[in-house]
Amino acid sequence: MTPPLNAIRALTGGDNHAVQILTSAHDGTRSGAIALSVQLSALDPLLVSVALRRGHPIEPLIRDSRSFAICRVSADEKLLVRKFGEHAPPDEPDDPFDSLPTLTLETGSPVVKRAVAALDCEVVRHLDLEADHELFVGLVRAAYPEPIDHQPEAGT
Repeated sequence: MTPPLNAIRALTGGDNHAVQILTSAHDGTRSGAIALSVQLSALDPLLVSVALRRGHPIEPLIRDSRSFAICRVSADEKLLVRKFGEHAPPDEPDDPFDSLPTLTLETGSPVVKRAVAALDCEVVRHLDLEADHELFVGLVRAAYPEPIDHQPEAGT
């Protein structure tokens, strides 16, 4: 089932009061980072592009899992902004999601339950921009919020 376009627009809209957290998981390791930008890139198939700071520890997780989720949260969510912001130590050994309620959709990437919208994506392209950020293009496999009762919970 193709996710509703309004869920995509809600996530990628230009709201200055929201933050997009890019998440991924592979082989028991989870990570997240605030994305520089998220943009709807194509409608058929439904693609989004995400700019991520080069060298962030989430990079190998996205590369190896070939997936990521984008969680849109309010900029007022100070804990999430602090936990996944630029000033967070990039090599923090603890799982940043340990104290956060999460769920998973199709790819296994963690989705923060406090997100007002989220997309679960399969990587179809990775572009090295030869700049301080890289670009990942994802095929949208699932969207949240939508009925997710059948989805397994990854956290508490």
